[in-house]
Amino acid sequence: MVYDIDLFETTPEQIAQLHAQQRKVICYFDTAYEPGRPDSATLAAYRGNAVDGWPGQYWLDIRAQAVVDVMLARLDLARSKHCDAVEADDIDARSNDPGFPITASDQQAFISNLADAAHARTLGFGLKNDLDEIPQLLSRADFAINEECFQYDECDALEPFIAANKPVFQVEYAEGSFDAKAAEICPKANALNFDTLIKHLDLDAPRRACR
Repeated sequence: MVYDIDLFETTPEQIAQLHAQQRKVICYFDTAYEPGRPDSATLAAYRGNAVDGWPGQYWLDIRAQAVVDVMLARLDLARSKHCDAVEADDIDARSNDPGFPITASDQQAFISNLADAAHARTLGFGLKNDLDEIPQLLSRADFAINEECFQYDECDALEPFIAANKPVFQVEYAEGSFDAKAAEICPKANALNFDTLIKHLDLDAPRRACR
């Protein structure tokens, strides 16, 4: 079983407890600006446009070495806490409206740098969402993490991970009871060999695993 938990808010002791239960731990951090993180002040000068739907969060200029250095320090933290792998969120800036002229080359170089640095620290690296660049980045990533590919009819883009014998950890969001959403999604997710959860958007504790 795999747990995907917050890098900053989870203690080494909690990770050790999960390992003692034979759990693998993916540690989450955002590559966009979030207020209230220990290193937020260092990133404030590199903020661009707001991340739609997430008040207080802003896209960052991933071309800036100072931004890259903060992300590398987060990988160091993940290693020190004995995470097994990392999930770097909001890596798909150019598919949104970051406020910077981010090119495909810029974004792929940034993601590749993170993946290589994670591997150098003996951490696995998951490609989060960025469906457009799976062909270029599949060899760098150890697994995929996806939100709502069934909702947006995008799941076929993730099939190269399964073909390469790399896991797809996938989530669909539901309001209220999970029953209807699970009945709709789980047969399709299982047929694709995805590891799919049904969750609430606010990521509270309840979940329904498709398998």
